[in-house]
Amino acid sequence: MMQQHILVVEDEPKLAALLRDYLQASDFQVTIADRGDRGLELWQQLQPDLLLLDLMLPGIDGLEVCKEVRKTANTPIIMVTARVEEIDRLLGLELGADDYICKPYSPREVVARVKAVLRRGGAEEPSPSSLLSLDELSYSALLQGVKLELTAVEFQLLKHLADNPGRIYSRNQLMTGIYTDNRVVSDRTIDSHIKKLRKKIAEVYADGELIHSVYGVGYKYEAE
Repeated sequence: MMQQHILVVEDEPKLAALLRDYLQASDFQVTIADRGDRGLELWQQLQPDLLLLDLMLPGIDGLEVCKEVRKTANTPIIMVTARVEEIDRLLGLELGADDYICKPYSPREVVARVKAVLRRGGAEEPSPSSLLSLDELSYSALLQGVKLELTAVEFQLLKHLADNPGRIYSRNQLMTGIYTDNRVVSDRTIDSHIKKLRKKIAEVYADGELIHSVYGVGYKYEAE
């Protein structure tokens, strides 16, 4: 099997080298760029399988690189930031990144995230529709052919997440998407609905989590 190619755009040399070593140990081919503009040039030349992209870069920043890539391609992108508060901004801009990682992080976690994102885009990843079927007209949800007994809010929450597998939603985004009447609800309300939804899913689906918590950010739907 041909090695998958990862382009790491990171301006901290030691960190870039560490990521390269861990990725190469997992049988990935790795190219490193230490500037945003250089990273964009290499992406155009090499067409890598995935872009691991730091947010704060010399030349042009990671947001601009992501915007330029998304104008013409769906190359998987994992954004990296040293500031947790930037995550909400990244999510709000809806740039199309496939995942987000906050520094400091474990290199093993990065490798695991890279593999997960590549699996989502690969042929071996099961289609979400084959696992979960949602009918918005009847508010009916079938998981592996078994009907889930969901409230209207739980159905809307599941649909909002499942419509974009792998995308991370903040609690504010989920509240805005579900409560269209502009009612005031708290973060705890979303957490409570997620807890109940997970319990109902677990009664039917024993192969792992479908709704994942992303620490300090929110939630995403992803079949394990």
